[in-house]
Amino acid sequence: MTRDVCVVVPTIREYECMRSYFRNARDHGFDLDRLFVALVTEDFCDTDGMREMLDEEGVAGAVFDESDREEWFAEQGVAEYDHLIPAASHAQTSFGLLYMWANEFEYGVFIDDDTLPHDDHGFFGTHLENLAFEGETEGVASDEEWVNVLYQSDTDLYPRGYPYSAMDETVETEPTEVDHVVASQGLWTNVPDLDAVRILMDGDLQGQAQTRTETGDFDRDFVAREGNYLTVCSMNLAFRREVIPAFYQFPMDENAWDVGRFDDIWSGVLLKRAADVVGGHVYNGDPLCEHNKAPRSTFDDLANEVAGLELNEHFWKEVAAVDPEEASYAAVAQAVGRRLTDGDYGEYNNGAFLNECGEYLLDWVQCLDALADREVAVPADD
Repeated sequence: MTRDVCVVVPTIREYECMRSYFRNARDHGFDLDRLFVALVTEDFCDTDGMREMLDEEGVAGAVFDESDREEWFAEQGVAEYDHLIPAASHAQTSFGLLYMWANEFEYGVFIDDDTLPHDDHGFFGTHLENLAFEGETEGVASDEEWVNVLYQSDTDLYPRGYPYSAMDETVETEPTEVDHVVASQGLWTNVPDLDAVRILMDGDLQGQAQTRTETGDFDRDFVAREGNYLTVCSMNLAFRREVIPAFYQFPMDENAWDVGRFDDIWSGVLLKRAADVVGGHVYNGDPLCEHNKAPRSTFDDLANEVAGLELNEHFWKEVAAVDPEEASYAAVAQAVGRRLTDGDYGEYNNGAFLNECGEYLLDWVQCLDALADREVAVPADD
């Protein structure tokens, strides 16, 4: 079997969760020889323990702390682009995208280290089945051009990144023909993926939520219809290689404006716009994961998010407004990059961060081009 799936796991502590994902694969007959696992971590973390875990499980992979990442950029001849990966940020998943691109993996999978797979579904197999899906499924749209991925639930929750101005939407569903799925978003039980304001509104001071999600909150799989956006969370996500130019995890946390927590949300907006242009779908539902977010101060999360809350209300409109020169993921990314770089966002709090995001997005496409032009690397079995 070809090793065609790159699994990217940003982690600083709970890397042992990967044993559960490997056990799930074995239980459901998925060939682990297809996987290469990239653990993206920090210099101060237990990198030896991570490598030992992969060796004990017999799964190919490598560990990339900050020093390893710097060395990798230099070895690939793209050191001038190492600024694309912010320090100590969940957005370091972008490094996994670069590694995947450089080594020509066909599929990528993002897994967060505070999750566990559900036993009733084969995690990796279901994601790949979703990416191969062709046929009719439920298509969802709203009068606000946003789809709440929790629309099937009896709760009144909105996930992290859903614009406040798009709430109280009227939802429409209809059978939709799907012929090219480019991303498979698995949803989550237990702790819902909410922002700090919504967690506070739910009466929780420990960064989680009083309201929890269950399997019954997700009755059926669905896609967001063309022209509609949705929150894309990278804790449980699979995707095709082709989307990487329009899937940059925006440079949160390490920036002059202290904007954080919207890296996967904004990358999902960009991905959805590009998929609409190119002709693809983001598939949502199974495989579910159990999200076991550790308790922490909701007010700490609020401090990390507040700098970008206003920008999140406007970012998607800037992305939706682009008219790319051709129907490709790179062309959409370049069009969005130019619009953000040239935009005047002085009326927004921290609006200049959008200009920086545009500059970084253009650099991202250039970095991918540079990697594609060099001799293809061979993944190391660490």
